[in-house]
Amino acid sequence: MRQRSQLNGLDYILREVSILNPNGSLKINDAVVSKIYHKAEEITQRVVTRREKPGVDWDEKLDNILTSRVWGFPSMLLLLGVVFWLTVAGANYPSQVIASALFWGQDRLSDFLYWLQAPAWVKGFFVEGMYRCLAWVVSVMLPPMAIFFPCFSLLEDLGYLPRVAFNLDRFFKTAGAHGKQALTMSMGFGCNAAGVVACRIIESPRERLIAMLTNNFVPCNGRFPTLIALAGLLVFGLGNSLATTAVVVGVVLFGIAVTLAVSWVLSQTLLKGVPSSFTLELPPYRKPQVGKIIVRSIFDRTLFVLGRAVCVAAPAGAVIWLLANIRIGNLSLLAHGANWLNPLAQQMGLDGFILMAFILGLPANEIVLPILIMGYLAAGAMTELESLQDLYHLFVVQHGWTWVTAVCMMLFSLLHFPCGTTLWTIWRESGSVKWACLAAFIPLGIACTVCFIAAQTARILGLV
Repeated sequence: MRQRSQLNGLDYILREVSILNPNGSLKINDAVVSKIYHKAEEITQRVVTRREKPGVDWDEKLDNILTSRVWGFPSMLLLLGVVFWLTVAGANYPSQVIASALFWGQDRLSDFLYWLQAPAWVKGFFVEGMYRCLAWVVSVMLPPMAIFFPCFSLLEDLGYLPRVAFNLDRFFKTAGAHGKQALTMSMGFGCNAAGVVACRIIESPRERLIAMLTNNFVPCNGRFPTLIALAGLLVFGLGNSLATTAVVVGVVLFGIAVTLAVSWVLSQTLLKGVPSSFTLELPPYRKPQVGKIIVRSIFDRTLFVLGRAVCVAAPAGAVIWLLANIRIGNLSLLAHGANWLNPLAQQMGLDGFILMAFILGLPANEIVLPILIMGYLAAGAMTELESLQDLYHLFVVQHGWTWVTAVCMMLFSLLHFPCGTTLWTIWRESGSVKWACLAAFIPLGIACTVCFIAAQTARILGLV
């Protein structure tokens, strides 16, 4: 009798499951939540009466566009594209102003040391090394973050970001990740370190780690100047800014595809598990609180990330100056390192100076291109050229770059290890050195593999 009652109970449960999930197309937890909301809607329709004709439901009309299968993704790309354009275009002039002010301070500091009759190495170490690296990082990072984070917070306060997670949830769920990873990935466009911090919104530790380990595959504002310069170099002579924009957009979309692919691989291997479900209630659209947005974005995000970058950039500038000025024979340590790396770099479509620039640029992606130029010019301090034509002459005419070199450097810049600030943030957020090391070696391995395949394919096909 007891066994029969157990079977009857099991039959009852299976019968209820078949009612909730008749075609087997939904997960049981999704079906339960869906049934609860349908039941709540039925009860509401029975007991709620309206004496007046309801007005226009603007939330529903907007959601019919922003979360629809047809217009959801185009509208999402358009809004994020506008934020991206405002960040890149709006940061140019402030960056120039901040750089001018900081480098004016560098000249005054040099004059002060000259007045003190300080040795030349003191001026080089502290001014041309530490201070100049710090000035570049601040002038390049601060304006884009000061624009991107308020724009991102504005979309968040409007109630749009949950719609982004709603649109992308299916892709990340297929990749074995959490739908909220769409939000942390979007935050990574401003700063990967801030994107890692934003992973706190993901409740599952496994999926939080996946989001942290893959956030690097979307380019941050520190890598955009390098990507834009290389895209301009790639289409140099066409005189078409739309071509440059198309190349950069293509690189960004490739980075998103790599994010999904690596998330899937991690969810099947190192961080194996079933993607967790979550109930995403779309909040009503609301009027943003501009004052709170500015305060929260500046103090909680911009200054927080910038402070960590400053802590890493200052000692990095000192190390770079030492490598560029300590000489063994006729070559600096920087040049010796580049010559040692050159055979490996050639197999990936690069050269030794490029790899050396990325290694020394670990503290901050903003300084990769100045280090490369410094290495090519054999200068004793970080420098940059004033125009794209000067860059073209240095890279292509003097050092024999081809289009494959530019493409491989763009791919390596997109996929290589995170900056020091991001790695530090991953270590603090995960509480483990192991995950910080994996966050460095996984992208590095992918970057080397992709560049190797691209370079060897171009050579086999005779395209270079």
